[in-house]
Amino acid sequence: MFIVGHRGAQAIHPENTVTALKEGMRCADFVEIDIRLTKDGIPVVMHDATLDRTTDGSGLVSEKTLREIQQFDAGDGHPIPTLQDVCDLRLPSCGIVTEIKESGSEEAVCSILCEYDPDSLWIVSFYPESIRAVKRLLPRVKTGLICSTDCDDPFAPVLYTGADAILPRTNTFTQEMVTEAHRQGLSVITWTLNTPEAYQKVASSGADGWVTDDPCGLRAWVNSPKQNSIRI
Repeated sequence: MFIVGHRGAQAIHPENTVTALKEGMRCADFVEIDIRLTKDGIPVVMHDATLDRTTDGSGLVSEKTLREIQQFDAGDGHPIPTLQDVCDLRLPSCGIVTEIKESGSEEAVCSILCEYDPDSLWIVSFYPESIRAVKRLLPRVKTGLICSTDCDDPFAPVLYTGADAILPRTNTFTQEMVTEAHRQGLSVITWTLNTPEAYQKVASSGADGWVTDDPCGLRAWVNSPKQNSIRI
């Protein structure tokens, strides 16, 4: 299994900030970031379409240039990082899970990530067409389709995209899903795990990736003597 720090380590520091990412990189195998494009087409790390919730600015990310965007405080006194900033931050032992939040941003994202070791990267999205585009642009990079709701056949859209993994929300995650995913050659990366009860459920399922807001907390749980007797 591998640990993914959700938006870096948003339980400890403001999400998607440099401090959250550095914290996540201490304990996670990958840090997850959300990407949107500025008005001038630069990929920046921002979950929401607007600046209002996570910065001291307001308005749409897509209506501001990078220079304008970087005037705002995203938390801990840091500006909103770009995708390139995060790539430059990476430690050798920590990879990046990049979530594409907007259709049409695939080329801008892939033009940056193409410079890096594909084994240290995942690209994921809720949008099947975004994953299909990524597979054309960066065929060696692992991809995943995010699922947040129940559906009759959660694997049909994943197989359609050619993705390598399915990413179910914890409330839709089941042992049967893991079994079937592995039968079809897919990895399972489940989100977002923040309690010992959730950890234990996933530990016993054989899921491949665990997404958490507190990667150091999850790492400590995995490494605890009580868990050493469990095959994780």
